[in-house]
Amino acid sequence: MSSRLPKGGRLIDRARKVSFSFNGRHLSGFAGDTLASALMGEGQILMGRSFKYHRPRGPVAAGAEEPNALMGLGKGGAFEPNRRATTVELADGMRAESQNHWPSLEQDVGVVNAALSRFFPAGFYYKTFIHPRAAWKHVFEPVIRKAAGLGKAPTKPDDDRYEHFYAFVDVLVVGGGMAGLQAALEAGRAGARVLLVEQTAHLGGRLLTDPVEIDGQESDAWLEATRAALDAMPNVQIRTRMMAAGIYDHGYVTAAEEPLHGPRHRLWRIRAERVVTATGAIERPISFVGNDVPGVMLASAVRDYVALWGVSPGDRTVLVTNNDDAYRTAIALRQAGLEVPVILDARPAAIGPLPRQARDLGIRVEVGRGIARVKGGKRVEAVEICAQAGEGAVLETVPCDAVAMSGGWSPVVHLWSHCGGKLIWDEAQAHFRPDPDRPPTGADGQGFVIAAGSAAGPLDTEGAMQSGAAAGRRAGEETGFHPADEPAPSAIAEPEEPMEPVWMMPAGASIKLRSKAFLDFQNDVKVSDVQLAAQEGFESVEHAKRYTTLGMATDQGKLSNINGLAVLADSLGAAIPEVGTTTFRPPYTPISMGSIGGEARGALFKPTRKTPMDDWHDAQGAVWEPVADWRRPYTYRRQGESTEQAVRREIVNTRQHVGLLDASTLGKILVKGPDAATFLDLVYTNMMSSLKPGRCRYGLMCTENGFLFDDGVVVRLSDDTFLCHTTSGGSDRVHAWMEEWLQTEWWDLKVFTANVTEQWAQVAMVGPDARKLLEKLGGLDASKEALPFMSFTEGELGGIPARVFRISFSGELSYEVAVPAGRGREFWGRCLEAGKELGVMPYGTEALHVMRAEKGFIMIGDETDGTVTPHDLGLSWAVSKKKEDFIGKRAMERPDLTRPDRKQLVGLLTESAQEVLPDGAHAVEGTGEYGNPHTIGHVTSTYFSPTLNHAIAMALIERGRERMGEVLSFPVDKDKTIRATVVDLVFYDAEGEKQDV
Repeated sequence: MSSRLPKGGRLIDRARKVSFSFNGRHLSGFAGDTLASALMGEGQILMGRSFKYHRPRGPVAAGAEEPNALMGLGKGGAFEPNRRATTVELADGMRAESQNHWPSLEQDVGVVNAALSRFFPAGFYYKTFIHPRAAWKHVFEPVIRKAAGLGKAPTKPDDDRYEHFYAFVDVLVVGGGMAGLQAALEAGRAGARVLLVEQTAHLGGRLLTDPVEIDGQESDAWLEATRAALDAMPNVQIRTRMMAAGIYDHGYVTAAEEPLHGPRHRLWRIRAERVVTATGAIERPISFVGNDVPGVMLASAVRDYVALWGVSPGDRTVLVTNNDDAYRTAIALRQAGLEVPVILDARPAAIGPLPRQARDLGIRVEVGRGIARVKGGKRVEAVEICAQAGEGAVLETVPCDAVAMSGGWSPVVHLWSHCGGKLIWDEAQAHFRPDPDRPPTGADGQGFVIAAGSAAGPLDTEGAMQSGAAAGRRAGEETGFHPADEPAPSAIAEPEEPMEPVWMMPAGASIKLRSKAFLDFQNDVKVSDVQLAAQEGFESVEHAKRYTTLGMATDQGKLSNINGLAVLADSLGAAIPEVGTTTFRPPYTPISMGSIGGEARGALFKPTRKTPMDDWHDAQGAVWEPVADWRRPYTYRRQGESTEQAVRREIVNTRQHVGLLDASTLGKILVKGPDAATFLDLVYTNMMSSLKPGRCRYGLMCTENGFLFDDGVVVRLSDDTFLCHTTSGGSDRVHAWMEEWLQTEWWDLKVFTANVTEQWAQVAMVGPDARKLLEKLGGLDASKEALPFMSFTEGELGGIPARVFRISFSGELSYEVAVPAGRGREFWGRCLEAGKELGVMPYGTEALHVMRAEKGFIMIGDETDGTVTPHDLGLSWAVSKKKEDFIGKRAMERPDLTRPDRKQLVGLLTESAQEVLPDGAHAVEGTGEYGNPHTIGHVTSTYFSPTLNHAIAMALIERGRERMGEVLSFPVDKDKTIRATVVDLVFYDAEGEKQDV
């Protein structure tokens, strides 16, 4: 069984004990332990259960590639599921629980699935849950839902905090091993700004476990000197406990950090000119019967536990390999005083320096041999030896309590592949490595990701060092610096003989053996499952992945990918490179949702946007309404007043005297440049290039499919400058829309855009006395002649710089005044003071909506739903017939958008003046195909109009404009139908006399 060794463990401090609990048991480890090493030190090798068959599982690795040892950490608001015990640093008081079992880890009823495994092959869901159809909803689905998922989702609000951090560097180096350190050193010496990130708490990578000779000195001395040199460079920053999660276009990289102090997780957003991926390589397992039994581990992981944490996975360890590197594990175990009964080498010969050293230590080496079966359930008890070239006949049984396996090494190519880097098959080393001729490329067409060290392909120490040095120099040079032309340090380790690809043991294993040899440990995918997928026609690697769930576990195929590809290729009679690889997607390892959200939680999850006058509205008891991300006053309710009464009061006062509206939330986008007019002609449905400076024009925007998605008034400030007003919820969306078209389709236009929504406060002065209010403020000529309808002027009002737009959304005489946001509150106060004797009164969004409906003006989001065209809304006058093109023009000419029976916007007057139609009420006529009432349209906006003393509504009705005078039925309840007459959209001042006085 696993145990703590009496000495050794370079990463732990034996003088500092750390207490923790596992499944309620109180245990202890040392400072520097991982949760996995601490558990193994306490004899706990069983750490979880597999997803499908609930088989007992222990750690198979020592790092981020671990698929088995997943834990739930903490409790209550600090609970976090699915944390890898192999990467979690032990902390005092840590509470850990294993997952995916009931009632306990040792006694799990789910293990019955393993006994029935012959009935659960790949794709069994698709084959067995088809009939009877009624059983799916009531039997199959409930059972599957309860079984789905790993671990438990948190049930309490998260107690911790998270944050985002932004960094801009010339060179980002990912990986703090030998190659990464040398790359950072070369780029740093050249003068580049360098950020080096390492996912573990320590620099050095494999050097910490497997020391080598670098420039004639021990690697520890080189590590110390290199770290000191990097620390002395002001242009170099080193961050440990930080995992590069993904690489995206244009040198954008995300990295997840777990700092010792401060937030629980920090998500870095990094822009780098060049990214060096020195991410190392991952050892591959070998598939044989029982390769998932607790105590079977990667050979490199076994020696990591011995060297770094002073932990032995077992007292008697059998080693099985196809390469020389694994012999280092046998040597390390023997030097630690542990027994290695036998090394099983699948190759026909093992004659290199490392095998010789193992033999010199008295370790038995058997070549041409493999494992027929590992005996044991919850821990390894023995291995049965067979001939690798045979079919699995047992030659010998060797008692042991651990197995170290090594199937070769695969470069970590995930980051290289995230942004389109291509791979090439290395036949000699049986792995995919980055193709330097097909790197991820940036906007300039140049490769911005450089693979280094063993992540680039070379697995020998000297090759990895030279690769790291070359990558650092190249990154420095390509970012405009001048690296020194000095030879890279020499790095010497024991030479290794060639490995021999071995994907399964024995080579001629029967179906009985193949159905118990695992590829994907977490999802219980076996060799036989992949072969079955190929047999059933799932020949594409992506199809086979989804049919079997191979590589879909939380380790994302880090251990199973290459082995699974090899088995699939063999089944198809094809070469591995012909089969290809699955798609590598970020993040490299799972990151928390908290880190993705950062500070965006609670009130900050979607921050409420407030206008400069917000405090005044709040003090006046405003009834708030959310409008997009803004909060706006719905109405201002007075003492003893209902909301409905307040709205009616505001409407009547505005129609008779003057009202003030805080319109600061309206979107304001500045469009400037020699081609600004040309650009806006393409964006809007109507002509904007003919607009004269100082004039305003209402405009519509459509999607490529011809559907209306925003509207607003466009103002021409000068020959090359326009101000585009949008809806309150549309400013960000419209600005992004404009930029997308400029950057992807019309990149040759000389145009710049800026979203200036929050730079201006905007106040609407509305009503017959609006001009008097402007005149009382003083500073501008507001006469009809000086400022006609749909024009604008600039100057001062009440001593405050202002732009005054003569536009109306109510049908009354109206001005919208924009002032700098910092003076918005001041201007609002001056308007109220100046308007006292005029009966000035603020009004909210509901009064705004009623007055615009009285005038028949549309509201985006009410009269539109993403399937409505300008023609449907009676806005054909705003669609240019002269322009050659604009967004949506061709789509609007499609037959379906021009058919005469489309729904058209009309007005409605209810038969009962006081009866208001409900929002969304459906108009019906006759019966449909199945005998139900046939729906011919629906209400889009509905209000009681105090101006008309009558309920009014707007509705989209089939052939609506042909139905003037018709009475339509709107069933609104089981026994209630409201009848309404189809009328013209404009209920109030159809001639427009009031707004043009």
